Amino acid sequence: MGGDHGPSVVVPAALRHLEARPEHRLILVGQEEALRAYLPAGSLPEQLTIHHASQVVGMDELPSIALRKKKDSSMRVALNLVKEGKADACVSAGNTGALMATARFVLKMLANVDRPAIITALPCAGGSRTWMLDLGANVDCSAEHLLQFAVMGSELVTVLDGIERPTVGLLNIGQEEIKGNEQVKLADRLLRNSSLNYLGYVEGDDIYLNPDVDIVVTDGFVGNVALKTTEGVAKMIRGYMKEGFTRNLFTRVAGLCALPVLKGLSRRIDPRRYNGASLLGLRKVVVKSHGGADVLAYTHAIDIAAKAVFADVSARIEDRVAQQLQQRASA
Repeated sequence: MGGDHGPSVVVPAALRHLEARPEHRLILVGQEEALRAYLPAGSLPEQLTIHHASQVVGMDELPSIALRKKKDSSMRVALNLVKEGKADACVSAGNTGALMATARFVLKMLANVDRPAIITALPCAGGSRTWMLDLGANVDCSAEHLLQFAVMGSELVTVLDGIERPTVGLLNIGQEEIKGNEQVKLADRLLRNSSLNYLGYVEGDDIYLNPDVDIVVTDGFVGNVALKTTEGVAKMIRGYMKEGFTRNLFTRVAGLCALPVLKGLSRRIDPRRYNGASLLGLRKVVVKSHGGADVLAYTHAIDIAAKAVFADVSARIEDRVAQQLQQRASA
């Protein structure tokens, strides 16, 4: 029920996912009448069920209010279904803060993981993609938290991208050892002493230009600013290009000539194909879709959740974190 579009996107996305993966089962959680309005002729495929929830968490509501007063919201009910084992994962385009707080309260954290982290993929040079975390779940992070983020991110990328030992870079204001605050310098030492495939410091431009880096680790404040800055620059460039190619007859003709190249570029950097941010560190799989996602983007978020479930990502993360602790204790 959340996001900018609610059932008008979620229901068609669910149907689209089931067309590609008919062996899957999906549960639509929310106000039944509103959900059925977007089903073809009101019919329900056998792989799809509806679980009614009477309340909706507003996109601007405080997480504390959602926790205390919205116990029958679609978000809370969906997470309860996961907790009860009636569902394996939750996908939501709703209020990010409320989803994080409610998921942490209902599903709890994995053993030895202090905080959850938000991770998503971003396009990178060479046709690859770079994963980045944390993207806003934790404003202040210790060096230990950054190490945990790196461990969790490595397991997810191994599962979703099939990279056995993904490379990890620590975001900093320079690659020299003397640069960075004490938190980053300490995290650097922890990562160098870990069993992760750690490359060292990376800078902001490496996120998009360095295909050798699979995962970029940072705190949620810096990560969220970097992500939102990227979104803003991308929108600005698209606006400039549209304005430039529609200025007059000559530029429109030039635009038609460049159309194949523009379409290829648009596909490679299409944010819809990168939609679906995983909330790592929880006992079960939770994926956050962008609030403005369309059907293609939301379908991608469902796909990510399914892959994470079948690979048992949460259990893999818990085991890997335990291994890191054991390694440090014996060092």
